[in-house]
Amino acid sequence: MLFPFADYWWFYVAFTGFILVLLAIDLGVFNRQAHVVSIREAAKFSVLWISLALVFNVLLYFYARSAFAADPRLLAMPGFDPGAAAWRVALEFLAGYIVEYTLSVDNMFVFVVIFSYFRVPSVYQHRVLFYGILGALVFRAVFIALGSVLLAYHWVIMVFGALLIYTGFKMLSHDPGTMAPDQNLLVRLTRRWMPVLELFDGKHFFSRVDGRWHATPLFLALMAIEMSDIVFAIDSVPAIFALTREPLIVFTSNVFAILGLRSLYFVLAGAVARFTLLRFGLAGVLMFIGLKMIWLNEAWGGHFPIGWSLAIIGLLVGGSIAASLLVDQRKAA
Repeated sequence: MLFPFADYWWFYVAFTGFILVLLAIDLGVFNRQAHVVSIREAAKFSVLWISLALVFNVLLYFYARSAFAADPRLLAMPGFDPGAAAWRVALEFLAGYIVEYTLSVDNMFVFVVIFSYFRVPSVYQHRVLFYGILGALVFRAVFIALGSVLLAYHWVIMVFGALLIYTGFKMLSHDPGTMAPDQNLLVRLTRRWMPVLELFDGKHFFSRVDGRWHATPLFLALMAIEMSDIVFAIDSVPAIFALTREPLIVFTSNVFAILGLRSLYFVLAGAVARFTLLRFGLAGVLMFIGLKMIWLNEAWGGHFPIGWSLAIIGLLVGGSIAASLLVDQRKAA
């Protein structure tokens, strides 16, 4: 392992602190007042989050090259090249970020259904997504920690690979529009544990009525989104572990992709229905990564070339988006 936790725990702490500062600025400065997020505003923030991820990737490369060149443990390994190892780290981060970000597009369909089902006003959707992101970061950290331990066993890798392939096949026929958010586990538990108001109480998740706390529909929408992210993480976290075995890379690439998820939603919410063939590309990505875990890595001496992985993922996702737009234009014609 290039980044053992015992040596790089401070990196996790510093990175988490940096992300919390960004979120505090986001909520306390740019989104202090509830408002409808325009496509233009969302696009600007999308560019900002993507730029931050790319800048971090460049800084990670230079830091890794410097750290590896000064690490006696790594230099003692036969044939170890600090520059080549740092370049691989940068490519693995980029691949993990792209996979997480593109798979998140499928989650956009789920968010649209949840907000429509609970009739969440547009002015409060950003608030729900913000706190949904906080919960997602916690769940991802837990899943990544578990994954780093479990994936040390070969049979677990085979199981996760098979699960990704199965999920890919399932995605080919799955229509997110058929989901029933009210049957969501966290939503049902909320209804069982406390009373729920039928009407919204502004931006509040809870409201006090006759001396008793009630959940609002806004909180139910938040619970539905949290549950959808837990389910989504079961696929996405193993997918990134198929590209890299470094928990630090998995964690940082996951976090940056999740941070851009809110802005991406407001950019794509109106157009997401046009990507009718996207699920085929995403299904192909999951099946490819599952195959990579089960067979391709071993067939290529333990690690399938990361450059090829990036090219295949880009071709699958980009091709499905282009095909969706082409089909949409032909239907319009």
